[in-house]
Amino acid sequence: MVNKVILIGNVGRDPEIRYVETRPIATFPLATNERARELPDGSRTPERTEWHTIIMWDGAAEFAEKYIRKGTRLYLEGKIRYRIWEDRNAIKRNVTEIYVDSFELLGK
Repeated sequence: MVNKVILIGNVGRDPEIRYVETRPIATFPLATNERARELPDGSRTPERTEWHTIIMWDGAAEFAEKYIRKGTRLYLEGKIRYRIWEDRNAIKRNVTEIYVDSFELLGK
């Protein structure tokens, strides 16, 4: 089985850093865009932006804290993880997260 995601997008806000025991974890949103295009019948599909929750651990989290900022363009590879949790009102919430295996800064 394979669980692999490749994304290229722009960071939506500066990474949040927290610690689980002594391990740093960085969390931030990443926006990916699908361009508008014309279909064979002449109609157009609208541009579409998807937001992804990105999770980086350990050395990657430390790098994110120092160098990744809102607007940074990133190439990343990772795994999709789904979590279900219950909020304080006992409502079940679903979360989809991307756990980063490798990444590269793009642009300047």
